[in-house]
Amino acid sequence: MPPRNIVIGQKVSPELAQRVRELRSNQTPAEQVLWEKLRGNRLNGWHFRRQQIIGGYIVDFYCHRASLAVELDGGIHDSQREYDAERDRTLAEYGVCVLRFPNEAVETNLSAVLAQIQAACEEKDRTL
Repeated sequence: MPPRNIVIGQKVSPELAQRVRELRSNQTPAEQVLWEKLRGNRLNGWHFRRQQIIGGYIVDFYCHRASLAVELDGGIHDSQREYDAERDRTLAEYGVCVLRFPNEAVETNLSAVLAQIQAACEEKDRTL
């Protein structure tokens, strides 16, 4: 199993670093809404990063303390289910749990999404 502190010391290509900058500058509307609720430890003190590189993949939001990645899925994800499944398996090898939400869930029921994220963080924190 890779080291628990997976963020520090990763080798990141310049292309991947550039892609992260682009994604941060061009968030989807759902990502913008969720980021406003997660940033600055706004979810009961849980610290999240956005567009975090883990194991060569970029996750939408990441809480290191809980080893939790939060992914928002738009329409493109319907056509890349196998890729997403492989990606989730790789992240699991790093000890990262992935929560996936459709963009519509953030747009229509943000409080439920936030409650699920918080519950996952607290559950992961209890098992560490």
